[in-house]
Amino acid sequence: MESRIEALEIKLMHAEDQLESLNLTVYRQQQRIEWLEGQFKAMREQIAAGGRSETRRPEDEIPPHY
Repeated sequence: MESRIEALEIKLMHAEDQLESLNLTVYRQQQRIEWLEGQFKAMREQIAAGGRSETRRPEDEIPPHY
């Protein structure tokens, strides 16, 4: 009887470790999703503003003679 209880405790311990690992994975994925949503929102706002960006560099512009 005692060995069965011990086996169950070991299984429970492994299940708890797996659950903790899965929780951490879900947490990291949620952080990444939120970051990507922020990037998407910023890109959408930039497009809505006509594609203008305050970070444009002069070398990105095409000279008028082309």
